[in-house]
This record gives sequence, C-alpha cells and structure tokens, in this order.
Amino acid sequence: MCDTVGQTDDSGRFCTIDWSALARLLVPCRRVLLTTHVRPDCDAIGSSVALAAVLEQLGKQVVLVGGFDVPPNYRFLDPEHRFQRIGRDVPDRIVDQVDLLMILDTSAWAQLGDMAEPFRRSGAKKAVLDHHLSADDLGAEVFRDARAEATGRLVVAAADHLNVPLDTRIATALFAALATDTGWFRFCSTTAETYRLAARLTELGARPDELYRQLYENESLARLHLVGRAIGRTRTDLQGRLIYTSILRQDFEETGALASDSEDVINLTLAVAGTEVAVILIEQASGQFKISFRSRNDLDCSRVAEQFGGGGHRNAAGATVPGPREVAEAQVLDAVRAAMR
Repeated sequence: MCDTVGQTDDSGRFCTIDWSALARLLVPCRRVLLTTHVRPDCDAIGSSVALAAVLEQLGKQVVLVGGFDVPPNYRFLDPEHRFQRIGRDVPDRIVDQVDLLMILDTSAWAQLGDMAEPFRRSGAKKAVLDHHLSADDLGAEVFRDARAEATGRLVVAAADHLNVPLDTRIATALFAALATDTGWFRFCSTTAETYRLAARLTELGARPDELYRQLYENESLARLHLVGRAIGRTRTDLQGRLIYTSILRQDFEETGALASDSEDVINLTLAVAGTEVAVILIEQASGQFKISFRSRNDLDCSRVAEQFGGGGHRNAAGATVPGPREVAEAQVLDAVRAAMR
C-alpha cells in the first residue's frame, strides 16, 4: 500500500494521496459529519454511506447531513435513512457538535447548497475527499486524486489503509458508485484497474444485476415523459458535432417528474452518430439553469464550466447560470462553440 505522493503500491498503481495523513487526522476525532453535493448522484450517496460504515468500524460516531433529500431512486443505498437535511431534520449548529467535517465528491462551495454556510463558519477540523479537477479553497485538508474514476475508489483506498474490511453492505454502495460514475464501465475513465476493483466488490457480495435493475429498470412513467420532452427539444450544430437540449420547470410540473429524473438525460443525446459534445440546460426552481457538459473528444468540459463558475472532469462537468433560457443557452453554446473550434 502506498502512503505518500509520488509512490506506487505493490501492484504498480500510482498514488497521489497521503493516506497516512488521513489516518492521523482521524485519530483524535470522536464525532464525524459527512456531507456531499446537492443533486447527489450514486457516487455521492454510495461513497458517503460506505465511508460512514468504515469510520464506524474505527469506533467513530458518524452523522450524514446534506442540503438535499436523497432522490427516491437512490434511497436503496441509504436504507436506514441516515442522511438528514440541514436546517430541517437537524439544526445548523450540528456542525459545532462534531470534531471533523468531511465533504465527499465535490470541492465547490456552490455545490454544498445549504451546507455551505454552516461548513464555512464551523471551527471543527475539515477535510475533502474528491476526484474532480476543479476545486475551490474550502479551508480543508484535501485528499484528491483526479485520476480516480469515482470517489468510491478513494473510499476503498482509505479503508484499505485504515485496515478496515469491506462487508457486503459497503461493497454494494461502492459498486454502485463505481459503476455509475463510469457510465456502467463505458466511459473513457474505465481502466483494467476499474474492472479489478469491480471484481473485488462483487466477490465481497455486491450484486451488479440487482443494482442495475434498481438504477435503470425501475423508471417512473413521469421520467419517461420528461425524457421524451428533452429528446423532442434536442438540436445539433457544427455539422452535428454539438448536440444540445433543455428541460424547463414546466416540463417537471406537467409530467410530475422529480428533479432527479433528469439524471443521465444528457448521455442519451451523445448516442446520436457524429456527436462529440453534448450540453443540457435544466431550469431550477430558482429560475437559474443547471448546465451539464459532456464530451467524447479533446474538449475539456471542466474549462468550459469554469467560465460560468462551475467545474468537474475533463469529459463531464457542470455549472449554474442565471436565466432566462434564451440568454443562458446563447452564452453557454457560444462558449462551447469557441472551445470546439
């Protein structure tokens, strides 16, 4: 096992995280609060639930708190309903009742939602466990490897260093994190090591068939109608290399779909032959638009997203911009076109 930056472990894998520093940070901490980004995906929920179980095996008291409600399609990853919403289920002052605040799967203030201000003002120790390129200064000790295909991979590495065995419950949450953040092993972030980790988690009890059914064969009719509206609004540009669409508040209201039902819609647009970059604008209740970028060429999505105060990975990133839609769409598409030329 490699502990420091610039070393490799016995299998030749390069390490960029000093796990011994995490171990030292945890030693004096009795109570730990874990949080993650708003609009959480499987990696965010799965990694958080798994790390909570790891830390509890070390004798820590762990609470899971976020500025969101867990989306219905991901609640099976948190069957005990441990995630609590800040300001509703627990008061803001909970951040003053723990020894360590730890953020998983994001390094952006904007993605913390209602957790941002309590996190900012808390005097507790702070840490970040993340695999995204873009990062704000959160005033925390950072454990980041942007080459990791999922934050779930980093939880496995942390558990291994801390000598905590992974049980079936942890393996299931981490397989979901790994599989979804790699597009069920089809994104370019997937490597031979990804499959080796997937095999290990399967041997520990994760059931890929059951997870796939939970995630992709358990759709609501409302989501199906929402997807239909997004697909019907899809347009292309730059000789078909750029594809884009949008989802409006009206679409959610009229179909009865949930905000989480917009997950992965952008990936459907990249199925069109000849497309290289995809963009989707999703109107929020605030009137702002959540923008997602995807690429399967050399376009660095994180660089484009950073122009709008966002960030992410090279091939997948996001940002939030003010409306109205026509203005937001024009600004975003102009930036993408410029980056593609």
